[in-house]
Amino acid sequence: MADTACLLEMDRISKAFPGVQALDEVTLNVRAGTVHALMGENGAGKSTLMKCLFGIYRPDSGEIRIEGRKADIAGSRDALQLGISMIHQELHPVPRRSVMENIWLGRFPTRGYGPLRWVDHRRMYRDTKRLFDELDMDIAPDRPIGSLSVSKIQLVEIAKAVSFHSKVIVMDEPTSSLTGNEVEQLFRIIGDLKKRGVAIIYISHKMEEILRIADEVTIMRDGRRIGTWPAAELTTDLIISRMVGRELTQRFPERTGVPGDVVLKVENLTSPVASSFRDVSFELRRGEVLGVGGLVGSQRTELIEALFGLRSVASGRIVLRGRPVNIRRPQDAIKNGMALLTEERRATGIFPVLSVLENTVVASLRKFEKPYLLIDEGKRRAETERSIARLAVKTPSVRTLIRNLSGGNQQKVLLARWLMTEPDILLLDEPTRGIDVGAKYEIYTIIAELAKQGKSIIMISSEMPELLGMSDRILVMCEGRATGIVDGKRATEEEIMRLAAQHSA
Repeated sequence: MADTACLLEMDRISKAFPGVQALDEVTLNVRAGTVHALMGENGAGKSTLMKCLFGIYRPDSGEIRIEGRKADIAGSRDALQLGISMIHQELHPVPRRSVMENIWLGRFPTRGYGPLRWVDHRRMYRDTKRLFDELDMDIAPDRPIGSLSVSKIQLVEIAKAVSFHSKVIVMDEPTSSLTGNEVEQLFRIIGDLKKRGVAIIYISHKMEEILRIADEVTIMRDGRRIGTWPAAELTTDLIISRMVGRELTQRFPERTGVPGDVVLKVENLTSPVASSFRDVSFELRRGEVLGVGGLVGSQRTELIEALFGLRSVASGRIVLRGRPVNIRRPQDAIKNGMALLTEERRATGIFPVLSVLENTVVASLRKFEKPYLLIDEGKRRAETERSIARLAVKTPSVRTLIRNLSGGNQQKVLLARWLMTEPDILLLDEPTRGIDVGAKYEIYTIIAELAKQGKSIIMISSEMPELLGMSDRILVMCEGRATGIVDGKRATEEEIMRLAAQHSA
């Protein structure tokens, strides 16, 4: 590795926002033809550092050099021209346009001369097909991107980054939405890029991935660089202790509560969509964490959204506290003491242009009404401050825009929002997706405490250790059907995977 040229140098980069020093003289050196992992808790400064590299933010001080030459990056166009591309964790495609239009957006191939020029769709199709063949991706170039699954859109974003023929590619949580086979496909692409001398900066909270594909690992904490080590010298425990600055003796909080009476009974719930969930039945008890496992496409999210009134139901019954209920819309679910934390916090959770306060109270506005349709601002602020203190949300102020918080803190604000509605049943869809190990433990502790208080929780998770570590029981789904319910304390990964792959006859 010592012989490999240093392609990118970020020298003593600092960046401050009102009330917070996001980066404090951070140095990062990335070598050509290597995978350089960037790790740290949410709020450590990883994304801010990469946004400085990609021109989204201007550093307050420090210098960026590409192949030894100083680079002045005033915007993302400058970064792309310098050979730097970035795959963002949060996907923002243009949903009504085709896959190929999303890939070549801003650089469409054209035909004609002078003012008489038009987009060459045939060439765009050929170029996209050639790119997909090279990357072994089976996606129709002319298909509307809005009709694709999240995992397919993620693959399109990866292909788009590769299409720039960049020297440096930043990958921010690229596998968060991918299936096992798609992860292997990504790793093959990364291996090919390394052979071409491309440098990969890889941000992930998945330790197994880092130890498998990284050549070097830089760890950040509280806006500072802790150090850089060869990946071969690291273990999961070493990475965790250096990330959080302390030993984590256990990944999941101890749970001593015993689930009580049945509070929710779902009987033969079936979607009107033929390819969705059908004949699903289960029970949820007071103080229970019911995990929901299954592979991508098992219709777990669709089932939970139907319980919350976001999707229609063709047949079946929902029995709540012993009486049948008809939940046709989210307002019905909220009135019946239910709350939903959605899978995509950026797309369907936070209001990015609003403050932490406004994001927290938005589902409980009636609590703060005064006569003559006025809002009690003092009470609203006090309730928000109590809620974010309870969940240890790291924010300079309740007036801070939520988009300026880390992913883990955004997730805790969303939890605070729904807890303010005083629900009895919480539906949590991938509650720790894209969140570091320290913030995960904090959210696990919140979930365990809520269960101890008698709240009933349904938790979808694609992470096997999370399902096994947090669930009292685990409902496993495959192709829209419930294939089994297993005891969380005695379940094994093999048993859950067998049920997750148990296709219906």
